[in-house]
Amino acid sequence: MTSSLYLPLDKVTGSAASGAQVDFDRAADFLELAAFFSADRLALTSDLAGETSIGASEDYVDLDEEMQYGEEGLVASTVDWIDERQQVLESSYPFELDNRGEVLYFVQDDCLIGQTAYLLCLILSNLESVSTVLTHSDLHPSECEVRSLRNHFQHFATAALAAEIRGQAWSFGFPRRDRSGFISKLKEIWTELADGQIDAQVGAPAKPKDDQIDVFAAKLYRDRLPGFLFAAAQVATGINMRQKHLKGHLKEFKDRWFSSQPATEILAYMIVPFAIPNDQFVDDVRTMGNVLHRLRVPLRVAEAEELVSVGVSIEGYDQLVEASRWLADYRMRAIAQDRDSDSP
Repeated sequence: MTSSLYLPLDKVTGSAASGAQVDFDRAADFLELAAFFSADRLALTSDLAGETSIGASEDYVDLDEEMQYGEEGLVASTVDWIDERQQVLESSYPFELDNRGEVLYFVQDDCLIGQTAYLLCLILSNLESVSTVLTHSDLHPSECEVRSLRNHFQHFATAALAAEIRGQAWSFGFPRRDRSGFISKLKEIWTELADGQIDAQVGAPAKPKDDQIDVFAAKLYRDRLPGFLFAAAQVATGINMRQKHLKGHLKEFKDRWFSSQPATEILAYMIVPFAIPNDQFVDDVRTMGNVLHRLRVPLRVAEAEELVSVGVSIEGYDQLVEASRWLADYRMRAIAQDRDSDSP
């Protein structure tokens, strides 16, 4: 199945001489997708070296650089990258490396919703607007499916933020599943929060959709007084995520929509499906607020199941199973296409 996927060599490979940075996340995604689409549920890590050698024309300065940036170095480092994902996510990671790092197995358990969250993140991270891994194959989801996947991620993000603060959560992003209007949905949420008075102020947008907020979550006290843990999140599945964060915008939000503003501080979150390198992630937190990404969302979604089991309300949680069904159908469709292409 790796032959149906495209490894973007200009992104994945690099060298000190060229100044390019090796993208081990994209290389790891390539192997994970290869295992996911494989009828045998596996991918050989050596396939990565084979894909790299097809377009290789790099002249390395010395042996050390070749070991770091060449085929063997790329495979070894990508295996380390995958191993880190496995260590961080544990049972929420739907893949498993063999002891020698030679085979990556797809081992999804349909009962583990955290694994479904990871697979959804993996697909969203490789749509044509972000990556070229799927674009040169027949495996890329249709436009209609892409819209559905983004809607699914909205619900997974709602579950993740609920688990992040151990409280209830509302899916506020437009279009809303309950078809509610902006003000009516705000009033519904603030009836529960009981902190502040909803009232559109002079100059506020006449036809707001969600005013950049996709999820609210709160851990309320029984006394129903302010000062509780309260978060708002922007959910971004596009390459322009760094231009959409809420940090700095929440003051405008409160100024626009309240006659009596909430006393409780609102924590700004960004929730994305992407794998973000550690060094880049640090600055993302500085500029965007708290960030839930591919190595955090699946863990939090798995924890949300416990909240639901004790009666905590998480809007859209009942829709998560739809993403699991779509992923299963998507995989089987790809396997059928692969078999048809091999038929004489």
